[in-house]
Amino acid sequence: MKNILVAIDFNDNESILIEKAFQLAKAFGSKVWVLHIAAPDPEFVGYGVGPQYIRDSRAEELRYEHRKIQEHVGFLRNNKIDAEGLLIQGATIEMVIKESKKLNADLIVAGHHKHSFLFNAFIGSVSTQIMKKSKIPVLIIPLE
Repeated sequence: MKNILVAIDFNDNESILIEKAFQLAKAFGSKVWVLHIAAPDPEFVGYGVGPQYIRDSRAEELRYEHRKIQEHVGFLRNNKIDAEGLLIQGATIEMVIKESKKLNADLIVAGHHKHSFLFNAFIGSVSTQIMKKSKIPVLIIPLE
């Protein structure tokens, strides 16, 4: 196992996923790719890229997410694990699958949050959709 892709969502539980990726990478001598899929930029009909305050707010949000990714990468590197961080905008499930192929990932590590029946019926679980669409193994870690 050479490449492990860890998909994080910044719901305050990503350290559990990073720890599991660390354990696997240490055992197999793998590289870890820490991936966060940021929400796409909002579209403003008639405004092009949107008002300045929206652009400033979005830029600050992306800088924060980038810093958090780099903290996780720093932890892995400080513990002698080859690691890189990626911050990509787009549709979560499609981008995780696309990046896993692009990076030749041997394993995707993702978290699972418990949701209500209605949420699962109407929205569905990101981790479940990743499992259904992925052609490579997916390790789902419960985050509750």
